[in-house]
Amino acid sequence: MLLGLCGLVGGIGITALGPGGVLVTIGLFALSGLSPAELAGTAIVTNVAAGLLGAGVYLQSGQLREQSTQRLARTLIACAVVGTPIGVVANAHVSGPLFGSLLGACVMAVGVLLYVRVRRPVPVSWPPVSLPRIRVLGIGGAVAVVSGLFGLGGPLLSVPLLIAAGTPMLTSLAAAQAQSVVIAGVGMIGYAIQGDVAWSLALLVGVPQLAGVVVGWRLAHALPADRLRIALAAALLVVGPYLILRNA
Repeated sequence: MLLGLCGLVGGIGITALGPGGVLVTIGLFALSGLSPAELAGTAIVTNVAAGLLGAGVYLQSGQLREQSTQRLARTLIACAVVGTPIGVVANAHVSGPLFGSLLGACVMAVGVLLYVRVRRPVPVSWPPVSLPRIRVLGIGGAVAVVSGLFGLGGPLLSVPLLIAAGTPMLTSLAAAQAQSVVIAGVGMIGYAIQGDVAWSLALLVGVPQLAGVVVGWRLAHALPADRLRIALAAALLVVGPYLILRNA
């Protein structure tokens, strides 16, 4: 029941805030007893369907039909194809306690970054395509490697980093959903080849997660962007220290 709840709330967070997928990873880490490879492999499998549905709803609402968003998404997707396998390979060299501590540090760092940007907002009136290409490549590559390592879908990192770079909230969410499909697909293949996917747990978490994705998409369009940014920063700043202290 707790894992199913993690999937539901995580799905809401994926399309409403970006970092929801990490709740699945945290739930599996705390409740399943899986190894780091099995944990990452199982978590990333749940993001395949969630990413497809997330991309679909943002296509329906129009954000993924905008040319600037599509260009941004294509660059992020190219980074995912190259970076995700690197993260999958790196996972084999990470122990259980180190896995949790690194995940917590990553989550907290992103939360701090976003909090600073909420307090000192960056103008977001220009389209995403105006971002320097090298910056988008850096964001996309880092997101893909870290997501492959921890079994994340990608929005956890890409949404706050794109927002910090000046990309509008809904544009960031839409492009991140498209990238997450490729990250999850490539990661699933890599972990499945190694035999590191608990398919029954992936189904248990993944089905409620899909329901949450639709709810989160509606919330993203109903709530002001500033409130979503504050909620995103708060969520990351709570989860990050918990993971670090749990493995201290």
